[in-house]
Amino acid sequence: MKKIAVIGSGLMGRGIALVGLLNGFDVRLHDIKETALKQAQDYIASEMKKAVEKGIYQVDVDTCLEHLSCFTDLEDAAKETDLVIEAVLEKIELKIEIFKQLDAICPAHTILATNTSTMSPTEIAAQTSRPEKCIAMHFFNPPHKMKLVEVVKGLDTNNETVQFVKEIVAEMKKEMIEVNEFPGFVASRMNCLIGNEAMNMMMEGVASAEDIDKAMKLGLNHPMGPLELADLVGLDTRLRNMEYLHETLGEKYRPCPLLSKYVKAGRFGKKSGKGFYNYN
Repeated sequence: MKKIAVIGSGLMGRGIALVGLLNGFDVRLHDIKETALKQAQDYIASEMKKAVEKGIYQVDVDTCLEHLSCFTDLEDAAKETDLVIEAVLEKIELKIEIFKQLDAICPAHTILATNTSTMSPTEIAAQTSRPEKCIAMHFFNPPHKMKLVEVVKGLDTNNETVQFVKEIVAEMKKEMIEVNEFPGFVASRMNCLIGNEAMNMMMEGVASAEDIDKAMKLGLNHPMGPLELADLVGLDTRLRNMEYLHETLGEKYRPCPLLSKYVKAGRFGKKSGKGFYNYN
């Protein structure tokens, strides 16, 4: 059984951990807060039961949950693993610091992956002694329901690492696309533009959030409107993504002023109860 460590038990981390458990992996989940780990455990158990009840997975819930271990100490979580997936905030300095620590902790064979949706795996990997074993695995939200994983090679990522990750993605019953590193990769680069334009249209009074989203769902067959999706991802996360893409790709990615205003007001979307929609 392959051992995976997931660093960060937030929305993406707990979802990736759930995917691993449902597909037979031994998962070691890390967070610096005990309360966050408890919330993640409750979420994982609840979503696993739902998946089994709906017939999406045919597993024994109790047996799967026995393969989940939770840690607040990074060394305990990562020291005996085949793959570590970092899923912390989209802050390059934070990711680099975690990769430095993982590089010192993990066995020589361990692959280090970042779940970033926009940032450079090359830059992150360069701070380790194993850049050839570093890669990006971009899961989509929620990971246990979304089919795609973007696998993004850094400058020094070797073929053995890519092949290993391909096998992991297949064992997780996901589809993958292989991407040569460029800011925003494929999906985020397009999605951020669509979402930002939707925010500009709302700010300009072109239409309401509901009607903008309805146009995309019924007119272009998107399963979710861009403003709904931004609320789900988190407006603070989307703003960090836009700022990074603006810095690296230029003016067309300048964040909509309305997005910046909402984040300053504490409107982070679904997780805070209010964003472009009110969830209270």
